[in-house]
Amino acid sequence: MRKILIGLSAALALLVGTVSAFAENGFGVGVALSQAKLSTSGHEVETGSQTAETNKVNDIQNSFAIGSIFAEYTYGWLTLGVDYIPSSAEVSDATHIRYDTETSVTGTATTTSTARTQKAAAQIKDHTTAYLEIGSALYAKAGFVQVTVDTDESLGTGSTYGNVDIEGTLLGVGYKSDWGSNGFIKVEGTFTDYDDISITSGVARTGVTTNNVVKADMDASQLKLGIGYRF
Repeated sequence: MRKILIGLSAALALLVGTVSAFAENGFGVGVALSQAKLSTSGHEVETGSQTAETNKVNDIQNSFAIGSIFAEYTYGWLTLGVDYIPSSAEVSDATHIRYDTETSVTGTATTTSTARTQKAAAQIKDHTTAYLEIGSALYAKAGFVQVTVDTDESLGTGSTYGNVDIEGTLLGVGYKSDWGSNGFIKVEGTFTDYDDISITSGVARTGVTTNNVVKADMDASQLKLGIGYRF
């Protein structure tokens, strides 16, 4: 699917690339500021013969501004580059707290009720994108993304989760123009579809031999303004 999407993006760029005013070849570096919206859907799956009702899917969103640096090389209608975000971003704008009640706790002869408090948060960091732009002034963009998801939780189930590296596919369109003798400006909109996330707990839930699993799906949309200098 990723190869198909990148191929479609390249074909679109060939159609619109005739709108041309930017034709400076060479190596360029710059900084960018993005307004991003991160959408995440996820849940914790508890395992074992006595399963608590914690499999509810939660949908969360967070909007924020974030900066990045980029380096790229342009030759004709083709631009190859790398974009790196040096700071981290929260997956949600708040720590999420849930109160669970589990009945028939493992190891008891009669029905028992146990209340547990679940607190969870996460952030993304080391966000790196290798991208290809096809077109001149108006361009289509496709990229390969790598990012680390850093979890932060305090779960009454006793579960603990580590960090995980995931990948994603970026698609978008943009416009770039010369600015002065060697400068340039880029404005673009992009959408990133990250791979599904699955993290297994490093500690099994109390009274259960198998470990819980967190599963999530994450997408991001961005509107970006970049300013660069071409050598």
